[in-house]
Parts: sequence; C-alpha cells; structure tokens
Amino acid sequence: MRIVSGKFRGRRITAPNNLPVRPTTDMAKEALFNILNNSYYLDQVSVLDLFAGIGSICFEFASRGCTDIVAVDAHQGCIKFLEKTNTDLEAGVMIVKSDAYAFLERSARTFDIIFADPPYDMDIEYFNRLLSLVFDRGLLKEEGVLIIEHSKQTDLSEHPHFERSRKYGSNIFSFFNA
Repeated sequence: MRIVSGKFRGRRITAPNNLPVRPTTDMAKEALFNILNNSYYLDQVSVLDLFAGIGSICFEFASRGCTDIVAVDAHQGCIKFLEKTNTDLEAGVMIVKSDAYAFLERSARTFDIIFADPPYDMDIEYFNRLLSLVFDRGLLKEEGVLIIEHSKQTDLSEHPHFERSRKYGSNIFSFFNA
C-alpha cells in the first residue's frame, strides 16, 4: 500500500502478514479522494476512520493536509502498527484502541467525514447498527458524509440517508449524507 498524494506521496506502508487487514487498493483510494476533493477542503475537515487497520485512509488524509483525524481499531497489532507509522510520519493522527461500535456509542464528537471499512464478511445487521449509531447519535456535522467500504454482496442502498455508491474493482464505497 502506498500513499497516493500529498506530503507523504509515494511512501509505502506495508502491513505485517499477521494483521487481519485488507487495505483499500491504491486505485480505489485515489478515486475516493478525487470525489472528496471536489466536496471538501481536506485541510479543514475532521475525520473519523473506523476499522482503521494499517491506516491506509487516515494517513492519506494526513498526507493531504488534514490535521483532525481519529483512527479507531480494536486489534492490538493494528494499533501498534498505526502508532509506529504515525510516529514515523509525524502525521498527528489520534489513535484509539476500541471496538468501533463502543467508540460510536460513547463519542460526543461530530465529524465532517466518517469512513468505515469493516470486514467484508460482516453480517448486514452490523452494517445497520453502524448506520444507526452514526445517524441516531448525530455524529456527522451538517454537510457531513459517512462512507462505508464494502463488497458487492452487501447492499446498503435502502437506508434513508443513502446518497450513492461507487464501485472500484472489488471495492464499493457507499455514501450517506447527514
């Protein structure tokens, strides 16, 4: 995995083999950030990266000038890797070891962009729980967006806040508005 653009452009972030991660492909990440660049000034947004894994998304935001980033993951190995990469890059990402749902249940913060990349084999009930927590708790700022990365086997288009989805290879990004 590499950082596609910004001050860390070209830097490789290689996950150890023992981590349970599936990093977003460079092609999909580049397409996602092209969409976000048309809607937001990335140096002025607050970002929550759920199921952060090795930080493919949060470090891309940091590279593009975002200074208010929270990365959440429950796996201790991922947290250690995130902390080391954060230190090496001097990226300024706040890293939180927590289950994503527990974090959402207790968070008092709102965000401009919430990105979630849960396991692709997760049951639909957990996707719905994620959506409910974000919208019922009002965790998105006005004009904010929730983006969920998922496989083509998961259909989230029936949710009332669903706006659109974009497919890039085997990755699908579903966008939900506040």
